[in-house]
Amino acid sequence: MSKSELIVFGTSSQQPTRFRNHGAYLLRSRGKGLLFDPGEGTQRQFIFANTPPTAVTHILISHFHGDHCLGAGSMLMRLNLDKVPHTVHCYFPASGQKHFTYLRKACIYHEHITIKEHPISQEGVFLQDEDFTMSAYNLDHGVPTLGYRIEETSKIKFHKDKLDMFQVKGPLVKKLEQEKELTIQGKKIHLHDVSWRQPGKVFAYILDTKYCDNTLKLAENADLVLAESTYTSERQELAKRYLHMTAKDAALMAKKAAAKKLVLTHFSARYRDTKLFEKEARQYFPNTYAANDLDRYSFD
Repeated sequence: MSKSELIVFGTSSQQPTRFRNHGAYLLRSRGKGLLFDPGEGTQRQFIFANTPPTAVTHILISHFHGDHCLGAGSMLMRLNLDKVPHTVHCYFPASGQKHFTYLRKACIYHEHITIKEHPISQEGVFLQDEDFTMSAYNLDHGVPTLGYRIEETSKIKFHKDKLDMFQVKGPLVKKLEQEKELTIQGKKIHLHDVSWRQPGKVFAYILDTKYCDNTLKLAENADLVLAESTYTSERQELAKRYLHMTAKDAALMAKKAAAKKLVLTHFSARYRDTKLFEKEARQYFPNTYAANDLDRYSFD
């Protein structure tokens, strides 16, 4: 798929409800599928979302509270059942290595696929390739917790009229992209003469945490921020006690970070009407959406 999209499989916090599954979030971008914090029931949510589990290429766990990881083992077993040909890359706080091992080896099955573990022990960039730069920063939740920032690599785009003007056609376009310059009919043409770099989209994943400096680092100028919003402001004391954000906290964070779009999730089971979160947050950051299970969000 060409456009970046976030699919929300669940929006509950510690306790699922009749209307909200445990959290899990799939970022589809550049032909990859990045699955964040698969909670219980994630396999089934793929079915309801009409999305193939085989799309998952990376699994990223923020921390090892059950609602953020108990579906990881079953997702790996499902990918194993489907015999996906690609390597499945798994990222998580290094301090939780034993917990990831427990999840991966929780029951008997024959592993047919390649699973590569990447325990993260330092803040900053942990992956950089032709598609993404991925970074992780520590959050403040009482246990080792990572927030993730995914930046698409900028891509070369061509001006069709300029290609025509310089008679760069067919395989010559690819050659020019690779070699940066070529000569046609005695005239040297540089790549920058006929192209520009299109910036990639930026996605920030911020669950679970209280407001802290690293939330701003993660969300800075992001095209889409997915942030926890466990409570509304009248339960600020609970948010403070359990190291979570309110809708107001998340909105002020997005505003200060100059983000473009904010999606709220991880709602306490106390709430039936999640529009309360959206209403509160929009007072401070208008481009805010309270997610529902199976919602999809474009970056455009």
